[in-house]
Amino acid sequence: MSTIIQLGIVLGIMVLVHEFGHFAVAKLCGIRVETFSIGFGKRLFGFKRGDTDYRLSLLPLGGYVKMSGDNPGEAPTDPGDFNAHPRWQRVLVALAGPFANFILALALMTGVSMLHNEVQEYISSPALADYIPVNTPASRSGIKSGDLIVHYDTVENPTWDQVEIRSLLNINQNIAFSYMHDGQRIDTKLFVEARGGADNFSLDKLGLIPRMQNGPVQVNSVSGEERLPAARAGMEAGDKIQTIDGLQLHSVPALLAYLQDTAGKPVSLVINRSGTLVPMNITPVLGDAGDGTKYYQLGFRPVQPPVKVERLPFTKAVAASWEYNKKGSLLIIEVMKRMFTRQVSVRSLSGPIGIGQQIHQAASMPGWMPIIGLMAYISINLGIFNLLPIPILDGGMILFLLVESLLRRDLNQQLKERVYQVAFVCILVFAAMVIFNDISKLGLFTKLRP
Repeated sequence: MSTIIQLGIVLGIMVLVHEFGHFAVAKLCGIRVETFSIGFGKRLFGFKRGDTDYRLSLLPLGGYVKMSGDNPGEAPTDPGDFNAHPRWQRVLVALAGPFANFILALALMTGVSMLHNEVQEYISSPALADYIPVNTPASRSGIKSGDLIVHYDTVENPTWDQVEIRSLLNINQNIAFSYMHDGQRIDTKLFVEARGGADNFSLDKLGLIPRMQNGPVQVNSVSGEERLPAARAGMEAGDKIQTIDGLQLHSVPALLAYLQDTAGKPVSLVINRSGTLVPMNITPVLGDAGDGTKYYQLGFRPVQPPVKVERLPFTKAVAASWEYNKKGSLLIIEVMKRMFTRQVSVRSLSGPIGIGQQIHQAASMPGWMPIIGLMAYISINLGIFNLLPIPILDGGMILFLLVESLLRRDLNQQLKERVYQVAFVCILVFAAMVIFNDISKLGLFTKLRP
């Protein structure tokens, strides 16, 4: 239920801003707006001011602005009708919705950068590997723990953020891959393996585990359950795991990956306890990850890796927001291009269910950055999607108006109606496919098998 509420709030904000863009420019152009609705279907409640009925409707996933005389081919009967206005004004009205979403994304990230931008330091750091699990695509490339990635796909000297982005763009494909080992550059290929597609991808599964901090993993607290190894071995809060079987690891994911590779065998730790080195032999036990999978664990809570908290002045916050949203926009455009060239599967798309899960996950994470960043990304997605030259969408209306401007006459009404009908069916099929993708990712069909 909380996921549904969070989804409704986030999408409601996106739709409200998008439709307000259409509404505001229509009013500025002198077009009469009959209805401003958040949601579709039956009117639940609202109020009327002037010519406009402001309403909340039954189905909240969407919204619309109804302007007088805005039906395609409808002859204008009043100066306030949409079709009575010059084509350039109608183009501005169509552009206003997507651009309102772009402005929202810029404003959201500017606000976060000015108030409390909390980011883990390693994300924007050079891609230095902490540990390379065995039998992974990365291990087969020859890279070792402590090696530095110096080229990844098309990026020279990438950060970990860039490594993850380029990986998601090249699921189940070979990419150019170079790293420094013992002072020598190794140029090779890496297969970005993800058997379940993008939704089942992680850098850990690929075998690339980032060095999240320079110091060792530090214990924040030890589980009170005496059956867990850490408590039995006498591990204490404040302990630092200096080495494990002689290896220096700097993150919990690296530590857990090593424990999986040892398959539950006893490990030898050297603990730094207030400057004193304490040897400790410990045998991991299998624990539940919460999703039905098992993993070897020691039984302690770590101190989280360092984060950067920035409060930027307005001009720098706008610049940071611009860069963040530009990167997101270019990523969306590249994904769409790769879908048309079949380099990215349409199964990677998320609908309401998938978006709701992402929003719930982001809202559960500490700090404002995860949820605000996701909202900005969704807003950019909505803006770009609506600019696609597909009838029914804003981009389709703009395309028709530009063609009519070049021809200096209206297109045949019957032709336009047929195009809109075909486009409507295509949009419905696309929506059904995306929702089916969401449902299939839930594993319901697998659970129903005998």
